[in-house]
Amino acid sequence: MDLNWDYLREWRGKTESRSGEITSAPIAALSATLDRDDPFPRAGDALPPLWHWLYFLPIPRQSELGPDGHAKRGGFLPPVPLPRRMFAGDRVQFHRPLRVGETISRLSRIIDVNHKLGRSGPLVFVVVRHEISDRQGVAVTEEHDIVYRDSPNPTDSAPAPQTPPSGATWTREILPDATLLFRYSALTFNGHRIHYDRRYATEAEGYPGLVVHGPLIATLLLDLLRRNLADSNVSSLSFRAVRPLFDIAPFSVCGKAASDGKAVQLWATDSEGSLAMEAAAGLGD
Repeated sequence: MDLNWDYLREWRGKTESRSGEITSAPIAALSATLDRDDPFPRAGDALPPLWHWLYFLPIPRQSELGPDGHAKRGGFLPPVPLPRRMFAGDRVQFHRPLRVGETISRLSRIIDVNHKLGRSGPLVFVVVRHEISDRQGVAVTEEHDIVYRDSPNPTDSAPAPQTPPSGATWTREILPDATLLFRYSALTFNGHRIHYDRRYATEAEGYPGLVVHGPLIATLLLDLLRRNLADSNVSSLSFRAVRPLFDIAPFSVCGKAASDGKAVQLWATDSEGSLAMEAAAGLGD
């Protein structure tokens, strides 16, 4: 496939801004989706880290969707002509908590569009930087990695599984059934059909089942931290997707705190024990 790199690079520096209010209902709904027994959020309550993904949702009209359920390409994100789009990783700095009832704004900027040739063909990497602000200024800074790739060739060999860290202090098994994936898709207004349309996921894109959202896995990793270090102050998080997870088998989220109490190592493994996502969280005072 010929990719017009000069044209795609024109998206570097493109910006988009949104604003909105941190409302209670999405927080309560995500809490229920994660099977938490939290009280209904009230004005002034701190938003858990990463739950800002419940806000600033893209809301394309139905006629603006592509065949995969995503918005047609060529708006804020570059029109990369490769069929698969994946959430590859993220780096977030939490400068202070966002709070229920606040009006917040987000400035997004595409800071890089790059490419390389992978084992299965061309890969396009797009890095988006978000700055989320409240009345006091920037509260959350995030860099989000998106990767685009071609559909797999049936003759391609699967990448070798990676061994996860050892010595987990906390482990929780997750059953990623279709209802969990549907609820998370609905909460984030994510129309990508690989997460809820089994026929599309298996027949059109060649996956063995419904794909578990990368952001959901990351949210479950931080939820594991919250369940075990309830009073911790997460100041940063970085994570990288290593291997996709599907609804056909359970997976595990695992973690352990550093001896100095200033960092937590987190990871997810598939049903066979292979590494699916790795993450590192920094803890503040």
